Amino acid sequence: MRKRIVSAALALLLLTQAGCLRDSRPVEGTTFAMDTVMTLTLYGGWDRERTKEGRDWMMGRLVYFDQLLSAASETSDVARINRSNGQPVEVCELTARLLDQALALCELTGGALDITACPAVKAWGFTTGEHRIPSGEELAALAEKIDSSAVRLEGNMVTLPEGMEIDLGAVAKGYAGDQSRETAQSYGITSALIDLGQSTIVAVGGKPDGSPWRIGVVDPAQPEDYFAVVELEDMAMGTSGGYQRYFEADGVTYWHILDPETAAPARSGLSSVTVVAPSALTCDSLSTALFVMGLEEAAQFWREHPALEFEAIFVTEEGEIYRTAGLEGRFSLAEGYRDREVTVLE
Repeated sequence: MRKRIVSAALALLLLTQAGCLRDSRPVEGTTFAMDTVMTLTLYGGWDRERTKEGRDWMMGRLVYFDQLLSAASETSDVARINRSNGQPVEVCELTARLLDQALALCELTGGALDITACPAVKAWGFTTGEHRIPSGEELAALAEKIDSSAVRLEGNMVTLPEGMEIDLGAVAKGYAGDQSRETAQSYGITSALIDLGQSTIVAVGGKPDGSPWRIGVVDPAQPEDYFAVVELEDMAMGTSGGYQRYFEADGVTYWHILDPETAAPARSGLSSVTVVAPSALTCDSLSTALFVMGLEEAAQFWREHPALEFEAIFVTEEGEIYRTAGLEGRFSLAEGYRDREVTVLE
């Protein structure tokens, strides 16, 4: 009888300890990198102190990625490439890996994504805030210099033709998001939301209660509201829209998403594109590329590239909403928008 009482007490003690090991309180962190505020909300670690270590490591890495990949930093790998005057430059392995993936995506999208559009972005004043409208002749000259196929990458050596510049702004946050997810998982974190700012989000697992994360999709006509909700679980989401960075002149809106063919703001008929995929890099890069393509070409790209495992939501300048079929059960209109028609792309 005594043994049975001892065994029951021991079992109760073990259960109690097991329940205490996984702390239900979030471990949070905020940092400023890549020109935006980034926030981490981490759950599910068996050891709260180890979860904090993971948070600190991730925040440090986000700042490191910024210092390494920002075109605005004089000491970054990107800045050294841009100052190379056509000579080969050795970069760190992380930069080389990202460049390799970015160049592959530029080719895959037929140039709708192009990391060599940096001089055109500068010419419009989007990097400094001193906005201007370049002349037609200037735009033609800038467009001639946009050609990612001219970039040569051999191991860790990068060669960029003289007079060209690169900018990894369309891919860097996504890459950092994928790296952050791997770090979180390596620290035993089973539930986390990594918000990289400006509509790039990575979900590790689902919520602590087992339900999916519910993420709002911004209404480009009213950026303070969201028109839809997407459920994420071990997925990422990225949005590109004309409402994010723009200026107005003489009643015309000019946004920062440029068409590489014209070196001018992309006039594709879309006002925003949201991409959902396992990879944040895929989300970050394709949301930009699909915006440039326009609805018809973007929908065809989705059909022809199932290996990328992405789904998309499109909002036209007229306010029409389209989504791809793979979001069935994960997409819903938000309150106040439920009377809107949504066209499903097959």
